[in-house]
Amino acid sequence: MIYSKEVEEMCPVHQGVHHGAAPIPEEAKWVKAREVKDISGYTHGIGWCAPQQGCCKLSLNVKDGIIQEALVETIGCSGMTHSAAMAAEILPGLTVMEALNTDLVCDAINTAMRELFLQIVYGRTQSAFSEGGLVIGAGLEDLGKGARSMVGTTYGTVAKGVRYLELTDGYITGCALDEDDEIIGYKYINFGKMMDFIKKGDDVAVAYEKAQGQYGRVADAVRIIDPRHE
Repeated sequence: MIYSKEVEEMCPVHQGVHHGAAPIPEEAKWVKAREVKDISGYTHGIGWCAPQQGCCKLSLNVKDGIIQEALVETIGCSGMTHSAAMAAEILPGLTVMEALNTDLVCDAINTAMRELFLQIVYGRTQSAFSEGGLVIGAGLEDLGKGARSMVGTTYGTVAKGVRYLELTDGYITGCALDEDDEIIGYKYINFGKMMDFIKKGDDVAVAYEKAQGQYGRVADAVRIIDPRHE
């Protein structure tokens, strides 16, 4: 260790009371985290790329400092989806410190990892007060039936108003309008359910019909428009 001349000439002053790291909540335990292996928890981070044309939601399940499970959800950038595929392959098995310095190509995924890291080292995880934490597989449970991300895509202009394109229910096939041309409901198809029906042997046309649904006062609509073509 090399010290400057000014420091070398200083007299020593001994440290008094020092309690170490403040304890943080981790999986229903209070932990004084001093090393990477002291970190456990399941949580999420949101990131964005430099031109801000895409974003990423990263969910990690960390046990004793090691990433055991990774869920990568991206939107807005075609290149980011391929980076997500690489990230889901690379991240499991790494320590949270290694993950901060892994070449994930995509700025959004790197930023999400940074934000997630801040949460876990400050004890702000989703499983902070869950005894034993969350099981490996919690990421898939977040996706729900059909294992598809919850996506909301809507579009609007002053001249033509709003169009619902995709919501949590699924892909919007029709917007229900009243006599004032205001949306009072919508019809949708759940692609996750449709694919499950097809994989179980249903004909495509049958699966398409079974996976359809509606929300709101669709029955009261004066007309139903295709939000992508009308």
